[in-house]
Amino acid sequence: MNPTTEENWTTIIKPRNKLFEVNLKEIWDYRDLLTLFVKRNIVTQYKQTVLGPLWWIIQPALTVIMYMVVFGGIAGIPTDGIPQPLFYLGGVCMWQYFADCLNKTSNTFVANAGIFGKVYFPRLIMPLANVISNLVRFGIQLGLFVVVYIFYAFKGMAPSPNWYLLLLPLLVLMMAGLALGFGIIISSMTTKYRDLSILFSFVVSLWMYATPIVYPLSQVAGKTWRGIDVATVMCLNPVTPVIETFKYGALSAGQFVGWGWLAYSFGFMVLLLALGILIFNRVQKSFMDTV
Repeated sequence: MNPTTEENWTTIIKPRNKLFEVNLKEIWDYRDLLTLFVKRNIVTQYKQTVLGPLWWIIQPALTVIMYMVVFGGIAGIPTDGIPQPLFYLGGVCMWQYFADCLNKTSNTFVANAGIFGKVYFPRLIMPLANVISNLVRFGIQLGLFVVVYIFYAFKGMAPSPNWYLLLLPLLVLMMAGLALGFGIIISSMTTKYRDLSILFSFVVSLWMYATPIVYPLSQVAGKTWRGIDVATVMCLNPVTPVIETFKYGALSAGQFVGWGWLAYSFGFMVLLLALGILIFNRVQKSFMDTV
């Protein structure tokens, strides 16, 4: 090669000097790879299974039946006058999207160490692929919710939705952002401390019961514990205002938590993503030495 010939590189890999740096252009340049990972996540999830994607419908259906028996039948927990299948299914759809994104994202470094060690690409592609691929599952389960709603509408038992349902795209974005933020933080921590993944799976299971999925928030409204308002404490859980807004918009269940709590959840999501990216960028420089 002629040493005087100028070489034009299409990609220049250089160290990140800023911990908060997120090269959105680089992620856009790798959009084809992102699409491939999204397709891979969808195809491989139920590959070599008999029912395949039907499990995306069977799982929430069985979960709702269990909730109806245990919480609606045995425990006798009310559902604000909403038919139990509708009430439970609305919460289950939103929660499972959040939990699935969270669990898969929290395992990003460990599960993909083999790929990360062989080829370069923006590492945030992996958690983003998890969040996007789970939208397919969420869409199918939301379709199941609509079918059940139409069934009760024909029977004259379905509550009327209100205009807060138009906030659904924002609510899904907030759930995805919260799951992505929490997930990449946990993923960064588990590269060195593997037992945290076991602890985290237990925390996620308990987290659901701290969120109004199987009971309405109105059940704890006005109740106090040692002088502390229980409903306020529950709304400090950033997932609570999101799910309660969806239930109120789709089912007119309970009452709107308020724009203040929604703003709190949105601000929490933004700060969480900033912290997650900070930790993620710091860990990805040396995680191959510890994973």
